[in-house]
Amino acid sequence: MQFCRSSLAAIARELHIAILGTFRRHREDFDRTRLLPSSNPVSDRTFSSLRTQELSWPVRRDGASDPHRTPLSCLDGSVAVTPRCAVGLLLVSLLILAQGCDHKVRRADLVIINGAEPESLDPHLLTGQAEGRIAMALFEGLTRFDPVTAAPIPGLADRWDISPDGRVYTFHIRTNARWSTGEPITAHDFVWSWQRILSPSTASEYCGVLFYIKNGEAYATGRLKDFNQVGVRAIDGQNLRVELEMPIAFFLDLCSFQPYSVVPRKMIEKHGDRWLHARPFMASGAYTLESWRVNDRVRIRRNPYYWDVANTRNEVIDLISCVSPTTALNLYASGAVDIVWDKELVPPDLLDVLIKRPDFHTYQSLGVYFLRVNVTRKPYDDPRVRRALAMTIDKRRIVERITRGGEMPASCISPPGIANGDRLYQPPTGLPYDPPTARRLMADAGYPGGRGFPVLTYTYNTQESHRRIGVELREMWQKELGINIELRQLEWKAWLRAQAMLDYDLIRSSWIGDYNDPNTFLDLFLSDNPNNRTGWRSQTYDETLRRANSEPNTANRQHLLCKAESILVEQEVPVIPMFFYVGMEYYDPARIEGVYPNIRAEHPLRVIRRIPDHAKKAR
Repeated sequence: MQFCRSSLAAIARELHIAILGTFRRHREDFDRTRLLPSSNPVSDRTFSSLRTQELSWPVRRDGASDPHRTPLSCLDGSVAVTPRCAVGLLLVSLLILAQGCDHKVRRADLVIINGAEPESLDPHLLTGQAEGRIAMALFEGLTRFDPVTAAPIPGLADRWDISPDGRVYTFHIRTNARWSTGEPITAHDFVWSWQRILSPSTASEYCGVLFYIKNGEAYATGRLKDFNQVGVRAIDGQNLRVELEMPIAFFLDLCSFQPYSVVPRKMIEKHGDRWLHARPFMASGAYTLESWRVNDRVRIRRNPYYWDVANTRNEVIDLISCVSPTTALNLYASGAVDIVWDKELVPPDLLDVLIKRPDFHTYQSLGVYFLRVNVTRKPYDDPRVRRALAMTIDKRRIVERITRGGEMPASCISPPGIANGDRLYQPPTGLPYDPPTARRLMADAGYPGGRGFPVLTYTYNTQESHRRIGVELREMWQKELGINIELRQLEWKAWLRAQAMLDYDLIRSSWIGDYNDPNTFLDLFLSDNPNNRTGWRSQTYDETLRRANSEPNTANRQHLLCKAESILVEQEVPVIPMFFYVGMEYYDPARIEGVYPNIRAEHPLRVIRRIPDHAKKAR
């Protein structure tokens, strides 16, 4: 029966991929007159009916939606079925059946559609938001995020002392901090874990967030070989001393972040790269890993030795891998899942209807959608070319035609409302939409009217909204600059590799802030930050940003941060900001509690639960 569940899920996904491939071979890239994208296996007629009904899967008098009718249901209870609609229903049915055909496996207490298949669950190696959510449940740091405010609160350290100059932190590890195997977690475990992520052999793309530790960057880049000179040491088993290069206002926020998590030395040294598959699994967070079915789900179970186990609200949680907005919506509407995270899992053509529903939630997000430019390739090594590409993008057209969720066009990389100490940061103006100036820049670079310019390959990961944006960019650049564009779609892991290996010309990217400060965006593009992923290096930028982060005066820091960001988005332009995200998710507040809106979109799984009456019915 175990085979039955996993096989059905796999069959559904393989069938989905095959059908989409067939449809795409016989339809054009994008037809603006149709309601839904060509990749959608559900019929346009069905969803036209859906829009007319205002997505009317019934809402009971108590405000809860009826899980027994899907959004494909018509008002009279019938279903508008076409061959393509039948295929869509078959896919959803297989996925739902896959959850229930093994009667020995009970439905998880909470089921969440989490986005793309995780690249890894190792907190020192992952880079994506979806896998980060899982890793945060499995591994904890010295602090953790408050579920309401996303501010740092005590985690594996129950308290800490800070030196008068703000450079030295002494953390006191909880006496009841234990691995999921029952063994104690000590200050020595943190020293080893931080040495591991900073080690050049680990090749962590996120090690840059530990560069604020004294000599952390020197060790990570190989300039320093002796880790004893790095500013972290265990005073004894319960006390950890951390010395910073400079006072950092957001250091406690960083200690809540996955790269600062403690990982099990014993398992990693014994099993190497396979340690996540070894049993017993050693977790330091609220949950332990029970199973991971690739392209299906990750199942996590409450860690009985977690120091705060009394307040961990679910025994079992399933996190489903899914990148199809239509599939996500149908699984949610059927009651098969409880929560759907992320804007990318919202069907774009139904957004104007969904946004009116009480179980659809939006919030200001600390995130930006942008393009990376590979400056190691000609002609993108010329800042004039990069500025020209940026100045021919009509970003307002993209947010009004494609994203349509209230996103703001972006001309800088730092989102509005981000803090600079006790004030709000004021970013630079950025480059305007100015095609005539862009054409002059291209002519000055030696490509008048686009003549002689090589074919530009624009890369994006599998998602209909990304494809549509690519189509719009192609049209804009061809029209305004006279250059030819090739669109290249990659699945999630291949897309991540392409960025890391600089295997692209221009590539769609995004970033969700790790803490509420402009530095969470700006330090990505320091020369030695592994998350730079553009090939761009600027000593002036590096020095300006480092001066800003060591500046105690808020007004002076504002000036330096703005100067650094101006170099990034107005002068050198290795990145092209597109728009600022609006967070979107759907869950029924009459059935789910513990999800609180905050600017970082941090929703710790340990505090979310189905309200008991509904939990009983779901079983």
